[in-house]
Amino acid sequence: MNAKQAGRIVVLGTGGTIAGRAQQAGDNVGYVAGQVRVADLVSAVPGLAGIALEVEQVAQVDSKDMSLAVWQALVRRVSIHLQNPEVSAVVVTHGTDTLEETAFLLQRVLQPAKPVVLTCAMRPASALVPDGPQNLSDAVAVAQRAGGGVVVVCAGQVHGAWDVAKVHTYRLDAFDSGDAGPLACVEESELRSFRPWPVTPPGGTQDAELLDRFLAAETLPRVDILTSHADADGGLVEALMARKTDRPLRGIVVAGTGNGTIHGALASALDAAQVQGVRVVVGTRCARGRVVPHAGLAFADSAGLSPVKARLALALELLMD
Repeated sequence: MNAKQAGRIVVLGTGGTIAGRAQQAGDNVGYVAGQVRVADLVSAVPGLAGIALEVEQVAQVDSKDMSLAVWQALVRRVSIHLQNPEVSAVVVTHGTDTLEETAFLLQRVLQPAKPVVLTCAMRPASALVPDGPQNLSDAVAVAQRAGGGVVVVCAGQVHGAWDVAKVHTYRLDAFDSGDAGPLACVEESELRSFRPWPVTPPGGTQDAELLDRFLAAETLPRVDILTSHADADGGLVEALMARKTDRPLRGIVVAGTGNGTIHGALASALDAAQVQGVRVVVGTRCARGRVVPHAGLAFADSAGLSPVKARLALALELLMD
């Protein structure tokens, strides 16, 4: 992991806070995301000047508005660059709001043998002390030294795509990897590993059919997320089932309490939906831990995925039906 990889690194921009601007330099929250071109972000980091980089703007969005079309464009460009033997790694600048979903998607669909490093910022580029330049510098350092697979780099920590989650609304170290912990940290452009890097076979294990179907899809199968809570009922489930649309409900992910427990009234409505062919998966709304499978679970568990990642995983699974 300490040996610098040969070949150039491609930096793909998608917008986000890292590319944001505010009217005043002291404003870290009242900014507009996706205003600065990725080429300008790269040129503003002096330490990147001597590195072989190729820069490309894929999108310029606030990641809260991430769409299937942007995802498809990003997956397509990452896939094309990874297939180029002259490219050693890909770095993606991204907004923090849906970064964990994009990281999971890229890992699930591409399963790359080369490093794919997502990075971000919690302060806009116009801030008095922006965090984007350091995060981008760290991301390139990780891309030069890391093993294969998709990772997220933020505030000096490296997180795996399966585990990473945004856990804070404002702090610079807004991401966490739950019980698993970060893979590594970046110290003066060097990686210090905390646990084994996820193993990716040479050439990757990409599912070509899934990739083709994802890129060809006009929409993803509709999967919604509901939360179990005190005094819940089945009204939202019933409303979803009754809704007439050209994108019918195919799945529901429930963020359950504790170890995937669900309020009885909500569970009854979910049972009825499942009888009518809607797939139901249960995760947990807890920030730590996972749903431990057991005989009393009424629905399939999320296999340790957070609700937002379980939603995407189920949509991709349904896409293959």
